[in-house]
Amino acid sequence: MYMMLPPWLTNSYFTILGLQLVFAIVHSGGAALRPWAEKKIGNRLYRVLFALASFPLAVILIIYFFNHRYDGVQLWRVQGLPGMRSLVWVLSAISFFFLYPATFNLLEIAAITKPQVHLYETGIIRITRHPQMVGQIIWCIAHTLWLGTSFTLVTSIGLVLHHLFGVWHGDRRLSWRYGSAFEEVKQRTSIIPFAAIFNGKQTIKWQEFLCPAYVGVTIFILLLWWSHPLLIQATSKVGFLSLIISTQQNFILH
Repeated sequence: MYMMLPPWLTNSYFTILGLQLVFAIVHSGGAALRPWAEKKIGNRLYRVLFALASFPLAVILIIYFFNHRYDGVQLWRVQGLPGMRSLVWVLSAISFFFLYPATFNLLEIAAITKPQVHLYETGIIRITRHPQMVGQIIWCIAHTLWLGTSFTLVTSIGLVLHHLFGVWHGDRRLSWRYGSAFEEVKQRTSIIPFAAIFNGKQTIKWQEFLCPAYVGVTIFILLLWWSHPLLIQATSKVGFLSLIISTQQNFILH
């Protein structure tokens, strides 16, 4: 029996939430298995397998979002307002400085050097203990504001919920690994941005931000600003992804 959906409630809503759920299970589940996996197969092989599992799913998510970002209901239109484009770009740039903080060792991410779990308390961690969560929220605010569609709003809610879960999950894993040492770090840092600074527990040291990693993030932001139209065009040509997913959904609904 064919199940009719309201015109505005397209299959893409369920698809993006399903893709996010799969990514969350693979990504967070892989992180939870890290202590066991590293003992069995070693740090480097675990990192490679973790990346091979997570990265393709992230790419699929991005492509699907770009191709369906205007689905659903147009809740508001602000793209023509003066200064709105600049505001969205500034928020997006700020989000990347949180999403890719200098405390992450790029050589370890690439498994060139031995990947390790670190207990950081410097750089952007002084502002928030969970910079990726903060960066994701800022990114979602910027893009939801700009696009103004119900599909983008649903996508953003899903992303934020996953990262809020990541806050709990990340703290739990660090507490299990480091015990009292992490509890002391928790007392000196904050989840809410700048809360530890306002409470006098932290002081921003700007010299910690003058490092190659942040130069790399800045170059990445500039390249993204330049290539953004090309990226949109490229993802729009990957229509087979949406076609395959839609065909599977129609088969299930029938």
